[in-house]
Amino acid sequence: MSDSPKKITFESVNRNTLAKQVLESIVQLLISGQLKPGDKLPTEMELMEILNVSRPVLREALSSLESLGVITRKTREGTFFNNKISSHPFTIMLALAYDNLPAMVEARMALELGLVTMAAEKINEDQLATLKQTIDFIANNKDKDYGEADIEFHRTIALSANNPIVEGMIDSLIVTHVKINSEIKIREPERTIQHHTAIYEALAKRDPFEAFHQMYLHLDYVRQKVLK
Repeated sequence: MSDSPKKITFESVNRNTLAKQVLESIVQLLISGQLKPGDKLPTEMELMEILNVSRPVLREALSSLESLGVITRKTREGTFFNNKISSHPFTIMLALAYDNLPAMVEARMALELGLVTMAAEKINEDQLATLKQTIDFIANNKDKDYGEADIEFHRTIALSANNPIVEGMIDSLIVTHVKINSEIKIREPERTIQHHTAIYEALAKRDPFEAFHQMYLHLDYVRQKVLK
């Protein structure tokens, strides 16, 4: 990786939805090939001047990109495009659609419904035990603070599909999960336990059709809850 400065160009930024457009402008540097994975971005001051935006707007865009795994900010070194971005193609698409909640919900459904059918054929006993532990944790949690256990349940299913190509999508799946969870205002642990248990039992029976059906019921419930 070269530290020598590169001459880069941005399209002008409209004043509406500035942070989103700044995010898109930065992502465009990757898509256009002006910068590559691992390359260093201009400094905050340079970006503010080039894009004609304030520091709060720029930092909002950078924070979103960091949460999506597109960039990495290193103390005293600067901001870099993630080296692994080329092996996680869905990350770029998520960055461009980060404010499109219906699209994110549908993307999550498309990914998870395929993953759960493969998981039904490949999941092992240790992974089934992990699923059961997450369900028990949610059942025993009194504060309705079970987001990590919920994510672990879905991550374990995704990983149990045991497909090296699909694994590049899992980080993106978790990003959609976190974003969707942040939109849920009222937690219903009893319903989550009911759905997760039904999915777990279908996987334990190695039944891909039932696993698909139960996962669809769960994700459709989440979709209705978030988008209504």
